[in-house]
Amino acid sequence: MRFAFLLSLVLLLTACTGSTQPVPGAHPQMILFGGLVYTQQDGVVEEAIALQDGRVLAVGSTADMMELADDGTLFVDLDGKAVYPGFADAHAHLVGIGTAAVRLDLVGTTSYEEVIARTVERSKTMPAGEWLVGRGWDQNDWPRSASGTHELPTHMALSEAIPDRPVVLVRVDGHALLTNAAAMQAARVDGETKEPEGGRIWRLTSGALSGVFVDTAEDLISVAMPGTTVAAAREAILVATQSLHEQGITQFHDAGVGLVTLGILEELAGADQLQLRLHEMLHGSDDALLTRYFANGPVHDYQGKGTLAVRAIKLYADGALGSRGAALLEPYSDEHFHNGLILTPEEKMKSVCQSAIESGFQVCTHAIGDRGVRATLDTYEWAMSATKNENADLRFRVEHAQIVHGEDIPRFAELGVIPSMQAQHQTSDMPWVEERVGGERIRGAYAWRSFLKEGSIIPGGSDAPVERLDVVAQFKAAVTRQTLEGQPKGGWYPEQNMTRQEALNMLTIWPAHSAFREHDLGRLTPGYRADLVVFDGDLMTTDADSLQNCHPVMTVFAGEVVWSAESELPKDQ
Repeated sequence: MRFAFLLSLVLLLTACTGSTQPVPGAHPQMILFGGLVYTQQDGVVEEAIALQDGRVLAVGSTADMMELADDGTLFVDLDGKAVYPGFADAHAHLVGIGTAAVRLDLVGTTSYEEVIARTVERSKTMPAGEWLVGRGWDQNDWPRSASGTHELPTHMALSEAIPDRPVVLVRVDGHALLTNAAAMQAARVDGETKEPEGGRIWRLTSGALSGVFVDTAEDLISVAMPGTTVAAAREAILVATQSLHEQGITQFHDAGVGLVTLGILEELAGADQLQLRLHEMLHGSDDALLTRYFANGPVHDYQGKGTLAVRAIKLYADGALGSRGAALLEPYSDEHFHNGLILTPEEKMKSVCQSAIESGFQVCTHAIGDRGVRATLDTYEWAMSATKNENADLRFRVEHAQIVHGEDIPRFAELGVIPSMQAQHQTSDMPWVEERVGGERIRGAYAWRSFLKEGSIIPGGSDAPVERLDVVAQFKAAVTRQTLEGQPKGGWYPEQNMTRQEALNMLTIWPAHSAFREHDLGRLTPGYRADLVVFDGDLMTTDADSLQNCHPVMTVFAGEVVWSAESELPKDQ
C-alpha cells in the first residue's frame, strides 16, 4: 500500500493515561507519540512531541509527554513513523506553481511533435482567438538533430498546426519561449525587431524569426499577452499551498513578486487563511515597487502572524543554461562564439544592492553561470564596502549558483553570501550539461561538497514549476546525485554528495537561517512553530536505493493538521 498510514487520531485521554484528571501547568492540544521525532537540535531524536497554541510545547519520551495531557488533548499514534520539522522550499514561485496546474503541461514531452500534438488538443477545447499558454518543454529531452545537437524548435510547424490563435509555449526554465506566427503578429514583432539588452531573438540562417525568444526578449511577446486576474492569482496561491502541504512544505521562499501578489497575500494573512511561512522577494526590475518598499522598510512579520515577511529583493544576473543564457567566463562548449547573457547592468545591480543594505533588505540574485556568479559576488563585495550600515545582518544570497569557478567558491563563506541551490537541477541537467560547459567547468557544477567544505550552508529548493515539487527527489539527489530511479549508477560526480544530515539541514534549518527565521522555524524544540511533517519511512535510515518509497503522510501547520493521506486514515477510536 502506497501510504501505510496507521495514525490514530483519538480524543480519549483515558485510552492512553488511565486518568481524566488535568495535569497542572500547560496542557498540549496535540501529542504525537511512538515515533522518531527529529528535532534538528544537536542531533536529538525523541519519541514524542507535544503541541500547544501553534508552538512546540515539549519533546521527549512518550511517557513524559502523556503526563502533560488533559481531556482536550488530541493524540496521534505515529506507530514508529518519522517526524521532521516542516520542510522549506527556499526557492520557488508560488503563483507559478498554482498556475501550472491549469495551463497546458509540456513537462516530459519527448519530441517537438509531441509538443505540437498536446497543444493542438488543448486548442480544440478553447474559445476562438483566446491565447493558448503552455510550459515545460525542454529540447534536451528530444532526439538530436542531424548535426548531433539538441536544437531549439522553430515556429513553422506550430504555426501551421495552429494558425488562428496566439500560442506561447514557455521553456521548462522560464527563460525562453516559443511562439507561433499569430502570437508574433499580435505582439507586432517581426524580422526588423531588435534584440533588447539582456535578451536574444533566435533567427534562422536567412535572418527570419525562429519564434524563440530568450530572457529579456521574452518581454517582446509577454507585453501583448492578457495578464493574470486577481481572482486567478488568488486561486493559484491556494492551489499551490495545497500542493506544498502534500509534500510537507510549510516554509516557502517566493522568488520574485509584485504588488498584486503581495496584496492577495496580505489579504489572506489578515484573514488567517495563509497557511505557509512566506519569505517574499520583491521583483528587482520594478523600480516603483522598490522605491515604495525602500521608503517604508522591510516587513519582518505582517500583522505579527508569523506567515508573511517581505524583506528581500530578487535580481537577475544572467539567464539559464538550457537556453544558453547563463553568463559564462569563456564561451559555451557547444556554441563557441557565445558567452551567455548579462540581464542586469552592473550599475543597476550596484545601485539596488546599496539601497537594499541601507534600507534593511536582503538581496537574492539569480546567477547560474560562472561569469554571472562572479559578477554578483563582485557587486555584493562592492556594496558591502560602500554601505554606511556596517553592522547590517545581510545574508545576501546567490540563487542557483550552478556553474561556479573554483576561485569563487571560497568567496561565498568569506563574504557571508549564501548559495541557494536546487538539488533537482543537477539530476535534470546532468544528461547534457557537460557537453554544454565542458570537462573543466563541470568540476564547479552543482558543487555542494565544495561549498560545504568552505563553510557555506546550502538552503535547498525546487524552483517549481521549473522542477516538480518532490522533497524526496531533492533529498535523494542531494545524498546520491541520482534520480529517483537510481540513475546513473554510483551517482553523477558523487564526490559532491551531501550527507543525510546535511540534506535534512538543506530542507529545514538552513532555509530558516536564510530567511532570518532560525529563532522559530526549522527545529522541533520548545517555543518553535508547531510545523511538522510525518513520513511513512525514515529518510535518515532507509536504504538509499529505496528512498523513493518514503512518502509524506501528514502535514501540521501551526499545530493544526492541514493535510493527511486521508484514504489511509483509520476511523477515530
